[in-house]
Amino acid sequence: MQEIKEGLLREAVDEVIRSRHSVRAYLDKPVPRALIEDILSIAARSPSGTNTQPWNVHVVAGDALQRLIAAVCAVFDADPEHCEPGYDEVYLRQYGEPQQSYRRQLGKALYGLMGIAKGDTAAMLAQRRRNFLFFGAPVGLLFTIDRSFGRGSWADVGMFMQTIMLAARARGLDTCSQAYWVDYESVVARIIGWPENQRLVSGMALGYADPSAPENRLVSERAGIDQFAVFHGLG
Repeated sequence: MQEIKEGLLREAVDEVIRSRHSVRAYLDKPVPRALIEDILSIAARSPSGTNTQPWNVHVVAGDALQRLIAAVCAVFDADPEHCEPGYDEVYLRQYGEPQQSYRRQLGKALYGLMGIAKGDTAAMLAQRRRNFLFFGAPVGLLFTIDRSFGRGSWADVGMFMQTIMLAARARGLDTCSQAYWVDYESVVARIIGWPENQRLVSGMALGYADPSAPENRLVSERAGIDQFAVFHGLG
């Protein structure tokens, strides 16, 4: 009986992990606050160095979401290449190999599903702009951390985000983590109003996937373990 229970648990967990992917189009269907709180409560069990729990999350919906979207989109529309100095402290703008190839493969696959031709700058900009609509999701999550915390604590926030994504998937919701929001950190901070000691780590869309959207058919490729794992002392 114990083996059966463990097998069922393993299958359920594996299915949640396999079925999670970045969703870039959502239904106009609200997510109840109680459900969001349930997800966050589970995610609070994420590991962190010496139990420091360094994460903060701002949950944005309704009128607050629309104010944030309007403010950031106004800056984007005025200058689509807008960038803030702090972005490079969080994410690289240019990657080496093989990461750059992974990025290109993803972009080609996404634009192909959406019918965006190579060189169609207007369509590409429009798709980039959808990041700042949270891709139509009814809920936006913004993750911050104390500016004084080191890299280990940033990794802890990443684990917290991953747990949220898996907990959401287990409850029939989908997500998309969004680094792009960091490029508009000062605008977001002004609208949301978090303390000056806080630093934006990432945004995340949360909602119910639109099954009719072609972009939601995208499941990114993953490198084989021979590309990233090195085994020592295991034969």
